[in-house]
Amino acid sequence: MSTLLVKHAAVVVTMDDARREIVDGGLFVRDNVIAQVGRADELPPTADTVLDLRDHILLPGLVNTHHHLYQTLTRVMAQDSNLFAWLTTLYPIWANLTDEAIYVSTLTGLAELLLSGCTTSSDHLYIYPNDCTLDSQIRAAQEIGMRFHAARGSMSLGESKGGLPPDRVTEDEAFILQDSQRLIEQYHDAARFAMLRVVLAPCSPFSVTPDLMRESAKLARAYGVRLHTHLAETLEEEEFCLATFGKRPVAYVESLGWTGGDVWHAHCVHMSAPEIELFGRTQTGIAHCPNSNMRLASGIAPVLAWQQHGVPVGLGVDGSASNDGSHLLAEARQAMLLQRVAPHRYLAEPPGGRGGFGGKPDALSARQALELATRGGAAVLGRDDIGYLAPGMAADFIAINLNQLAYTGSLHDPVAAVVFNQPQNVAYAVINGRVVVADGRLTTLDLPPHIERHNQIAKMMIRGA
Repeated sequence: MSTLLVKHAAVVVTMDDARREIVDGGLFVRDNVIAQVGRADELPPTADTVLDLRDHILLPGLVNTHHHLYQTLTRVMAQDSNLFAWLTTLYPIWANLTDEAIYVSTLTGLAELLLSGCTTSSDHLYIYPNDCTLDSQIRAAQEIGMRFHAARGSMSLGESKGGLPPDRVTEDEAFILQDSQRLIEQYHDAARFAMLRVVLAPCSPFSVTPDLMRESAKLARAYGVRLHTHLAETLEEEEFCLATFGKRPVAYVESLGWTGGDVWHAHCVHMSAPEIELFGRTQTGIAHCPNSNMRLASGIAPVLAWQQHGVPVGLGVDGSASNDGSHLLAEARQAMLLQRVAPHRYLAEPPGGRGGFGGKPDALSARQALELATRGGAAVLGRDDIGYLAPGMAADFIAINLNQLAYTGSLHDPVAAVVFNQPQNVAYAVINGRVVVADGRLTTLDLPPHIERHNQIAKMMIRGA
């Protein structure tokens, strides 16, 4: 049994049920599980590995609930386009993806996430041209040391059948279901502290058929795995669903069995009050992606209304071609700021208000934004072993050096500073008891040669289109 001691952190942000913030605190870890959390003088005096983190803030590892890692290869494309125009511009480039490109781009995106403090990520890989497989993405996640939820995405409704993507980037539905079953049986780990889980994730209402949605839900529930897709992201999607299915996006997926505690949807920018109530009542989760929603001019999601109705909400950086980065603290900051300028739809103010400006429910605080990035994300992914720091929880945590230019003048509240101030990378990241970032550097990937190969593949893909 190996042990790890973290001591003398300036503050430990536990995010536990009492939301304790412990000054001069630390953790004691046995193997991959937290054994103790408390003040430094309450912890064992030594361990196999000791990290003295004075001048650092210690937080639970952040949780990313929506991404498309392959899109690190195509950043800064279609710069002034909304979603549908952006997709139709990029589909021909993504048609040049190879299995090596999937592997390399996955490492790139996960490296960015790790350095930003993310210790658990899902990814939605829905395009499989040429020799692409989800297996190579899983291999990359295992090598870099990320706790990973691999979503077997799919597109089957091509242009010839009334869908948005070109036929050449779609797949046969029988094969999709067969491969989905293979991946679940080969890789999915339902155990507590699992490093790898599989998700079934048909891409969107405009790229798959109702039959594939229904059959994917049946298959997922037979194996006890979760379901994920894009939903209600844009008004164009709403128009497509009304014209094609005669229903708004939420009513459409509800009719297919895509609500419930084992389902989460990305974006959900355009929802009505009854739809939000439905998600709260059924505990259907949402991945909130504020930077991507802004980049593609999709709108501002009604996060406060979701929370008021008890909808599980986490953060997602979304694809690196619609965000152009993978920094989860930057996402938390944007989520906080956007709710301060949002038109707050469907909010019912309780007697006496509940915080925010002037006692009204019209803002997210920094700590609430951090909660979305930790406990919120864990709940959306169906995890009870990550998201906060307490005995019996997975040893997933991060440390940020507060002795930096970005934090000057704000150390009176370092917890708020990591959200309000310019987002910084972490000094340390520990996943499942393993140190994967030390002194600000990855321990599991040699970045310079990797970056060179990534850029070579990106150039070849873009030229090939």
